[in-house]
Amino acid sequence: MKLDELISEYTDIEGRLADPSVHADQALARRLGKRYAQLRPIVETYRELGATEDDLAAARELAGEDPAFAAEAEELDRHVGELEERLRHLLLPRDPSDDKDVILEIKAGEGGEESALFAGDLLRMYLRYAERIGWKTEIIDSHPSDLGGYKDVTVAVKNKAGGADAEGVWTRLKFEGGVHRVQRVPATESQGRIHTSAVGVLVTPEAEEVDVQIDPNDLRIDVYRSSGPGGQSVNTTDSAVRITHLATGVVVSCQNEKSQLQNKEQALRILRSRLLAMAQEEAEAAASAERKSQVRTVDRSERVRTYNYPENRISDHRVGYKAYNLDQVLDGDLHNVIQALVDADTERRLAEAQQAS
Repeated sequence: MKLDELISEYTDIEGRLADPSVHADQALARRLGKRYAQLRPIVETYRELGATEDDLAAARELAGEDPAFAAEAEELDRHVGELEERLRHLLLPRDPSDDKDVILEIKAGEGGEESALFAGDLLRMYLRYAERIGWKTEIIDSHPSDLGGYKDVTVAVKNKAGGADAEGVWTRLKFEGGVHRVQRVPATESQGRIHTSAVGVLVTPEAEEVDVQIDPNDLRIDVYRSSGPGGQSVNTTDSAVRITHLATGVVVSCQNEKSQLQNKEQALRILRSRLLAMAQEEAEAAASAERKSQVRTVDRSERVRTYNYPENRISDHRVGYKAYNLDQVLDGDLHNVIQALVDADTERRLAEAQQAS
């Protein structure tokens, strides 16, 4: 969409949001609010650019009569360049899921009990990071391990802004998916040897019912009794639910809630998000087959990161990021790590846009 069309859309939405009747339909008001928030930085930058260019023209004209204005013109010229670059970034095609919340799944992998303990550490890291930003979190399902870790745990992460914020949770967390490797001396290691374990993280945008239509005939729903560490019974009724989507073979389960109905609803949330992610990945694969990128993409499926405890080092292998503040990162200070990935992805999209033009 062209810039003038975006500005026209912004003006139209601004007028509609000023109409009290629009807010009688909360879903419509939320949708308009989201789009308005997405367009606002573009329009504000465009308007600031126009005003700065006017000031620059005036300063250059005055500099012919008074040399004192030459320095001001030079500063304004620099600022025009900054605004033009910012506008180029803002006009890049958006990920259609950028304003969505996410379902984040953490699964223990190689390393047995040590891997389960690290899965618990990653869960704490993401919960702390969400708390720092002001996001809401909700543990949907979990299977604790015997020593206090997690065999797997699923958490919903939501933006407290209620959809009015242009930047959703997916924007920041979408690159967290992949294999996370930890190098440390396990609590169960008596000789002090460093072990390497792995944990899998899956991040999917949380789908609303309107995003994914599920045919009830495509579902096989099984119920069973929930269990906790050591096989101890958590519930005395068959309240845990396992849903198999027959068309794709995707299987999800949930046992955290006390009622079968609640577990079914939570399992459907996870299923919808996985099906949406599958559809988007298929579309992305088809699109990427039609073009050859000259820069490395930020792949969300490969081994992504190493957490080295003896060196207090965190390394992200996709963008070459390395820092020696692992203790702070595990306490939720993920900003610099994630920003490195966001910046790399932005540079990739800029390069592709330049190629296309």
